[in-house]
Amino acid sequence: MSQRSELRTHHRRDLLSDPELPPASAPRVAHLAHTTVAGGAELGLARMLRADAPWRASVLLPPVPAEDGAFAGLPASIPIHRIGVAQPHGASGASAMSAFSLGVRLVAQAVATRRHPSFRQADLIVANSTRAAAYGALAAFGSRKRFLVHLHDITDRETLGGFGLRMMTRIVLPRADGVIANSQATLASAEPYLRPDAVREVIAGASGLTGAARGAREPGPLRVGMLARIDPWKGQLLLLEAFAQAFPGGDEILEFAGGAPFGHADFAVELRDRARALGIADRVHLLGHVEDVDRLLRRWDVGVQASLRAEPLGFNVLEYLDAGLATVVAAEGGPVEWVRDGVNGLVVAPRDVGALAAALRRLGADAGLRSRLGDAARSTPGLATDHVVAQQHAAAYLRVIAQRR
Repeated sequence: MSQRSELRTHHRRDLLSDPELPPASAPRVAHLAHTTVAGGAELGLARMLRADAPWRASVLLPPVPAEDGAFAGLPASIPIHRIGVAQPHGASGASAMSAFSLGVRLVAQAVATRRHPSFRQADLIVANSTRAAAYGALAAFGSRKRFLVHLHDITDRETLGGFGLRMMTRIVLPRADGVIANSQATLASAEPYLRPDAVREVIAGASGLTGAARGAREPGPLRVGMLARIDPWKGQLLLLEAFAQAFPGGDEILEFAGGAPFGHADFAVELRDRARALGIADRVHLLGHVEDVDRLLRRWDVGVQASLRAEPLGFNVLEYLDAGLATVVAAEGGPVEWVRDGVNGLVVAPRDVGALAAALRRLGADAGLRSRLGDAARSTPGLATDHVVAQQHAAAYLRVIAQRR
């Protein structure tokens, strides 16, 4: 048994036999979210709650369509309450009017949340996204409720917008009794605004890892892939340009796996148009949302993260590593906390088409390098199953609940 498998088995035994978290006295945790669209934050929460989460959970959401995906299939013991007012997708608007409108909606959502029985009965309030953190902090203000924020985003103006940054730095983070950041880079960006006594944890989050072997790669031509929602800042266009430079001819395939939520369907059209202009449309596939990620990754040889701004973490990077892909990441943010250049992947200059193209050419020409990096990727320290991630969160939740105010 590998060291990683032994660690996972040990954690599973600890969780099943942990006397501190018997079901009858498990803490009550109200999870706040603002959408059910299958984004990283929503999928991470849903995976964790499905993985025998050792606390009594409830989910509070604004009114969103019941069929709108990420939280489908949660255990029947976890109620989902749709309350308050709709929270539109997208970042904080640039105009004063849009900021005012968003502020009104956040206050209305905070009032509805604070009045809800799940909030009143909870031992801990956990905000799962930046928008949820905004209305959660308002709801918790003046109460004795413990309040924890999952930090999935870098705390800066580029990521959050002006209104969002002000909310996070002036209201949310100063009120937080604890934070769980998905990377050291994410935590560092929030650190100046946290109280000295706030609990701080870095936990990568539930990325769908099971610890099971992925199986042999499916035969076929070299396949390069990006697993990420279709969104301009995720870098699909940059990867498309780099792929065209690296493999202008031949049978190599480029695949983009991910839906186009938050109004980015036009960007998917732009990608197809650009592939045609580059003369590689027959070798570029936009797969949309993919349910069977294990099978998808068995087809790929190379997994790429090429975001146009610092990526807080990128669940896709963890999935590439766990699947044993030759992994390429941009040299900033959370991914470089997982990938060491030339050891378990390649690290390239961010936003540099030429550097990414060179890395793809290098991997395409050297099957031995792909195999060596892939073998090392599977043994990357810290990769954890969703079950273990739930255990890590439970420990952090208990620390915040036990904290004196």
